[in-house]
Amino acid sequence: MSEEVQFCYDVTTEQMEKVVKHLEHELLKIRAGKASPIMLESIFVDYYGTRTPLNRVANIATPDPRSLVVQPWDKSMIKLIEKAIQAANLGFNPQINGDILRIIVPPLTEERRKQLAKQVRNEGETAKVGIRNARRDANEELKRLKKEGISEDEIKEAEEKIQKLTNQYIKKVDDTLDLKEKDIMSI
Repeated sequence: MSEEVQFCYDVTTEQMEKVVKHLEHELLKIRAGKASPIMLESIFVDYYGTRTPLNRVANIATPDPRSLVVQPWDKSMIKLIEKAIQAANLGFNPQINGDILRIIVPPLTEERRKQLAKQVRNEGETAKVGIRNARRDANEELKRLKKEGISEDEIKEAEEKIQKLTNQYIKKVDDTLDLKEKDIMSI
């Protein structure tokens, strides 16, 4: 395999790997009934006039699977943090307990579980599109290399390798989605 074709293959592998990593990160944000500090990742607080992520102004912990504890570093921020969590519309009702906020994560209803499973599938479809786009880009690059004089047999072989790689990453996405769906649907 020529250096150009190998480079094309490596770039495609890297792009597909990034798509899978992004999917895994997005799936962490979808709650499966267990409390996780990642659930509050999208919350921003007005910290002295600057929009700041919650995890930069407070410590977030999970003392047990059904609750979160938010402990602001600046005690005067507790009311602002409470309002930010309520405004985020995550279905949480934080309670101030001294100088900490306690959030009880409610159990998921069957309807909510189905919505989350649908959301997981949508994230999966987005990831698959990203993988297919990487394949398309690689095939276009291979066509360009063919015009530059790389042999037709080598291009054909590289296209087959790219397709195998695509199938491998699509399966990886499906396996990841199945695991997350089982996690969501289990009570």
